[in-house]
Amino acid sequence: MRVELSAGPRTVVVSHSFLKPFQKPNFNSTIPPFTSLNGSLLFRRLTQFSHQPNAPPLLPSHSDTGLLFREKVVYLEKLNVNSSKALRQNPDIRSVPISSLKSVQDCLSSMGVERSAMGRILDMYPQLLTCDPYSDIYPIFDFLLNEVAIPFPDIRKAIIRCPRLLVCNVDEQLRPTLGFLRNLGFVGPSSINYQTALLLVSSVEGTLTPKIEYLQSLGFSYEEVVNMVIRSPGLLTFSIKNNLMPKFEYFLEEMNGDIAELKRFPQYFSFSLEKKIKPRHRLLLKHGFTLPLAEMLKVSDGEFGVTLVEMRLQSLEAR
Repeated sequence: MRVELSAGPRTVVVSHSFLKPFQKPNFNSTIPPFTSLNGSLLFRRLTQFSHQPNAPPLLPSHSDTGLLFREKVVYLEKLNVNSSKALRQNPDIRSVPISSLKSVQDCLSSMGVERSAMGRILDMYPQLLTCDPYSDIYPIFDFLLNEVAIPFPDIRKAIIRCPRLLVCNVDEQLRPTLGFLRNLGFVGPSSINYQTALLLVSSVEGTLTPKIEYLQSLGFSYEEVVNMVIRSPGLLTFSIKNNLMPKFEYFLEEMNGDIAELKRFPQYFSFSLEKKIKPRHRLLLKHGFTLPLAEMLKVSDGEFGVTLVEMRLQSLEAR
């Protein structure tokens, strides 16, 4: 179902399979806390953001300007937003009414984003503080909910995991990348979810395609690369120069690894080279042992230590 919400000169289209028939919004009510996943509750929240079309703007007098500015600074600090940084990166905060800042908070709250996470998001992207929720944020929620098909309760998880989603354009960035990922094989059980939604902020030409081509240059076929990234989507988020390349070189030159093992365990690239791969490999090498990548890396430090002790005991008993 597609519902059009009129907000003065603006119209917002909200799609949701659970939306109930339109009811006149109560402009005087406050937005209730996020306690339900029912679509009609979402709809009521969205309509409560509509501006009263005949309400004249309230302009502060010159004598009140300093007080109103101070009020905005205090408001930002209560959200755990660094006000100095926010004002420096987004000077428009000085001129907008505090109601505009609060409308962004209300918008994020309506999708279940907790206040603690909200402060972190707004501190990272202070440009959101002066955006129009109807034209800038709700289309992103609508896209994630209806086109990506992320379940409503998981929308907040996707946003908290990757706040950058909120500053991406749906038509220019998110939708083309979704199409590319689906063509690559992110469909069915491997469809984009709240955990992999961060892939949507990646540039197809500048990020995703070069990484696929780099993996192919290592000796993998296109089909093998696709299988690897579907099994380990994080491969598409790693830097070629700072992550993929040094790990592959260490695997090939220091570990004398077989590429076939990387095909079986592409998650190898997900582990820290300096904190996990090198220390564990060197401990095994010191005692003359080897382990498959999965057994060497997937276990905790404690479990790895126990395995190493057992291997040493078995080695002594065999003498």
